[in-house]
Amino acid sequence: MKKIIAFAFCAFAASSAMATLPPLTPEAQEAANLAKAKTAYGDRMGAYQLCQAQNRVADRFKVAGTAAPAACVAPPPFVPPVVAAAAPTTPTPAAPAPAAPAAPAAK
Repeated sequence: MKKIIAFAFCAFAASSAMATLPPLTPEAQEAANLAKAKTAYGDRMGAYQLCQAQNRVADRFKVAGTAAPAACVAPPPFVPPVVAAAAPTTPTPAAPAPAAPAAPAAK
């Protein structure tokens, strides 16, 4: 019973702590996006290598007259995600207004 109460308390404390975290800074968000892209590429590469290993095993035990295993498609090389260029924070200077023509002097 004590373990259940302790688990419930810890779960409640952890969920309330997660709810109060501040948003990520732009640099941290870019780092997280890069890590996510690298992980996804690693998964695709792992699937490709698994396909190659399965094909080698299938070729070893292939019976004459059966179809060849499906070809594996290699993933393209890793390309990091494009970082959006930050907009300039300083406003561009406005073009000066044209000067009004001088009125002729009265005589």
